[in-house]
Amino acid sequence: MISFLKILWIIGITAEGMTGALAAGKQKMDLFGVAVIASVTAIGGGSIRDMLLGNYPLSWVAEPQYLVLIWVAAFITVGMPFLLENFRWAFLILDAIGLSAFAVIGTEVALHLGHGFIIATVASVITGVFGGVIRDILCSRIPLVFQKELYASVAILATCVHFLLTWLGASPILTAAVSVIVAVTVRLLAIWKGWALPVFDYQERPSAQE
Repeated sequence: MISFLKILWIIGITAEGMTGALAAGKQKMDLFGVAVIASVTAIGGGSIRDMLLGNYPLSWVAEPQYLVLIWVAAFITVGMPFLLENFRWAFLILDAIGLSAFAVIGTEVALHLGHGFIIATVASVITGVFGGVIRDILCSRIPLVFQKELYASVAILATCVHFLLTWLGASPILTAAVSVIVAVTVRLLAIWKGWALPVFDYQERPSAQE
């Protein structure tokens, strides 16, 4: 029987594979470019996490059939013009789902390896954020994590909710599901309401000689 964590991973790689395809389409890439961007978006963060934590084999190496799932999701996205017509919201909603699912997966992986809260939080952020960072850099975009709405902090929130529910004695499935729902909700509310962390805006003052 497939585990709930595996279901979360399938949801995450599908959603982020679709965001990768949308981003590639925005840059008028060919189908190979679409497949590459979708792949690095879906598995980039998890791969970086696993290499840093020494968690081998990497998930997509152990189960390469999920690469095919990413490509299928990406090519289906190419054939859905209404997603491109509504690019901003389709992209942001799918990305919120992927971010939240990956954040919980990162937390679970770190805990499974015997790490505590701090490493679990780092693993959550890396898993949730870095695939999107690679996607945006390759597509000549400013990564979402560096923009105004809450993003990486949503991954941290997912880890905090996960630890709180675990401490309260909730079941693993309920803990993971609620953590994802809370993270997705906060991310979408942050986009809608414009919630953001303080911005550091440094402007160099002209010297007296100028």
